[in-house]
Amino acid sequence: MSRGPSLIITEKDNAARRIADILSGESAESERINGVNVYKWGGKRVIGLSGHVVGVDFPPEYNDWRDVEPVELIDAPIAKHPTQENIVSALRRLARKAGNVTIATDYDREGELIGKEAYELVREVNEEVPVDRVRFSSITEREVKEAFDNPDGIDFELAAAGEARQVIDLVWGAALTRYLSLSARQLGDDFISVGRVQGPTIKLIVDREREIDAFDPEDYWELFADLRKAAGADDGDEPASFESQYFYLDEDDNEAERVWDGDEAERVYDTLKDATAATVEDVNPRTRTDAPPAPFNTTQFIRAAGSIGYSAQRAMSIAEDLYTAGYITYPRTDNTVYPEDLDERELLEAFESTTFADDAESLLEQEEIEATEGDEETTDHPPIHPTGEYPSASDLSDDEWEVYELVVRRFFATVAEAAEWEHLRVVAEVNGLSLKANGKRLVKEGYHAVYPYFNNTESFVPDVDVGEELDVTDTRLEAKQTQPPRRYGQSRLIETMEEMGIGTKATRHDVIQKLYDRGYIESDPPRPTRLARSVVEAAEEFAELVVSEEMTAQLESDMAAIADGEKEFDEVTDESRELLQEVFDALMESGDELGDHLQKSLKADKTLGPCPDCGEDLLVRKSRHGSYFVGCDGYPDCRYTLPLPSTGKPLILDETCEEHDLHEVKMLAGRKTFTHGCPQCKADAADEEEDEVIGACPECGDEEGGNLAIKRLRSGSRLVGCTRYPDCDYSLPLPRRGEIEVTDERCEEHDLPELVVHSGDEPWELGCPICNYREFQARQIDASELESIDGIGEKTAEKLKAAGIEDVPKLKDTDPDDLASSVEGVSPDRVREWQASAD
Repeated sequence: MSRGPSLIITEKDNAARRIADILSGESAESERINGVNVYKWGGKRVIGLSGHVVGVDFPPEYNDWRDVEPVELIDAPIAKHPTQENIVSALRRLARKAGNVTIATDYDREGELIGKEAYELVREVNEEVPVDRVRFSSITEREVKEAFDNPDGIDFELAAAGEARQVIDLVWGAALTRYLSLSARQLGDDFISVGRVQGPTIKLIVDREREIDAFDPEDYWELFADLRKAAGADDGDEPASFESQYFYLDEDDNEAERVWDGDEAERVYDTLKDATAATVEDVNPRTRTDAPPAPFNTTQFIRAAGSIGYSAQRAMSIAEDLYTAGYITYPRTDNTVYPEDLDERELLEAFESTTFADDAESLLEQEEIEATEGDEETTDHPPIHPTGEYPSASDLSDDEWEVYELVVRRFFATVAEAAEWEHLRVVAEVNGLSLKANGKRLVKEGYHAVYPYFNNTESFVPDVDVGEELDVTDTRLEAKQTQPPRRYGQSRLIETMEEMGIGTKATRHDVIQKLYDRGYIESDPPRPTRLARSVVEAAEEFAELVVSEEMTAQLESDMAAIADGEKEFDEVTDESRELLQEVFDALMESGDELGDHLQKSLKADKTLGPCPDCGEDLLVRKSRHGSYFVGCDGYPDCRYTLPLPSTGKPLILDETCEEHDLHEVKMLAGRKTFTHGCPQCKADAADEEEDEVIGACPECGDEEGGNLAIKRLRSGSRLVGCTRYPDCDYSLPLPRRGEIEVTDERCEEHDLPELVVHSGDEPWELGCPICNYREFQARQIDASELESIDGIGEKTAEKLKAAGIEDVPKLKDTDPDDLASSVEGVSPDRVREWQASAD
């Protein structure tokens, strides 16, 4: 009996395509099975999954919130079910005829679990087929071929650790979300989502905001004097001035610059102001070695990417794409020590004929090339570094190139020489007062020459001698206040989560993104919303474990113990259920009180201020059609309303309008988030704004004399509409945001002016409003099939089409993570929901 073809299973389609190219020498052909790409050559087939194609959930009977109490979920059975039916069906079809199977998913806890899920699907249809496992840290020709030459087996303990996380997070998240949402009467789309890792992370952010709120600033003063070498002391040009600062010795004999008494500050200032000369008392030159940075692990990569403007989620999404394309190594790693088999010189030589040639060649000229090392050394993946496979200019987007260059230059920095600084400290005396000046000069550029992301600003202080007199050219007294602690930036938040054992390198950036998506934080650096404060306050009062970092860190440690073979899956999941039962014991003792607390807090979270008609509260409400508006809490006796923009989800800000005593509103809409301001001011402005007539109405202009005008509605929307409304309801939509310019250019067909929208850096040439709307309708017809899917409206369909998703089959075949990274405001979970609806 002849053996069937070999089947290779990867984690994603783009990885499948690249591995097929490598192993086939780029001779592989593509075919479609159940709408899934399969790559084939000779007797081999490669199929890419879409991450997890099997999920864990409760049986259907547990999903009815009315009949099943939240506490019942703690010990409810867990069932596995396919989440991507088309991929599962294609995999089973290929596995039935396979002569051997190779699992080539990512090598980490999550990848091992995905590989185990694929293994189980294979075993369901083919019990005898040999299954092996290959592991690699970069999808390069050398490493992939080496991995396939040395296959191994699935690490079932590592996979069990990943599965334990799935189960624990499902049980904690579902039980707590259901209980808190029911207690607060927050159902539908506005349910309160709480998770095992989310809770402690929210508390970190809320606690920092409390520190900021409680901070009581103190006044202090700092004094400065500009000094200059006396005229004639140097040959040539006029000597430059340099800044010095007043200091004194405090009660502990430490140098202090801040003066806490205003009268004392004025006395010192008067003395300095009257001085014309300062005498040098001490000159202290020294040289400092500035060591190169350690190699990138995940956390430090996110921190560096954050410094050049990338959110944690975006940085990791780009890094994963670069890894799959074979340009960098696996981006999820704790390691900061390069492996012994990495030949740094050989890797540098790979860049000799690239954009980085000059830097690479300068590094190769070093007598010895010795890489730096960090504190963490692990054996799964190396630190993040370039593979030596170089992309062409057309292979990467601007963002991808910027992140790729960051990784390349970090590697360069780790094999570069140390930099050297010359520091010069000068202390001078003015009528019994001490001044100090600290200069620094980069005398050996070292790694800064190849890694321009660290500050290497120099400060000038001239060479002077003890006893030398310097001119005092200017003096300044600056009044200041102590500042509250800073909010956590995303990268600093991830570092803090790492220090406290909250989450893992693979999940922390996703957790932060979920907090944004679920309305717990806004802005960057993240700032907690009122909802976040409400949930943390309720948890602290009624169930501390919900936001306890110690509990989460312990569970993380237990899951790591499964991977190390020190604990069993059932032991850890059972312990987590016992912990959750403790939480529910505390919650249920104070059920009514908890519900009242949440309801009051959430109402406060929606309250804008007093209603001008009846004095009751104006609240942000949601219509049955899903749109938001402002309505009176006195309804139905009071029917006062104000419109809100149709784009985004409203967030009430602390700032209030002085005229109307209403809180301002921000609309959360992904990257297009914008501040709406006071809803009453916006509505009043819309009522007062005069319409700008631009031409005759095509419906009634000839007979009735109607004209088209640019109109702004109270909701904030804009349109081109007939001046005879409501007798004539002809209208055309306009963009909501940006200044509209009516140009002198006119449309030959409709005799209307061309419009230009000014929003952002580049103006948008809208053109004739009738022609523009005609084009919009054509695109809408093309996107109508997508709009049949639950959760996809016309705007989202337009976004999907712009990303290359033109129909339902294409949507079903697309990797959720890839699509989410390219479509603004869309998460992988939403894509999976659409795909499930499409099935």
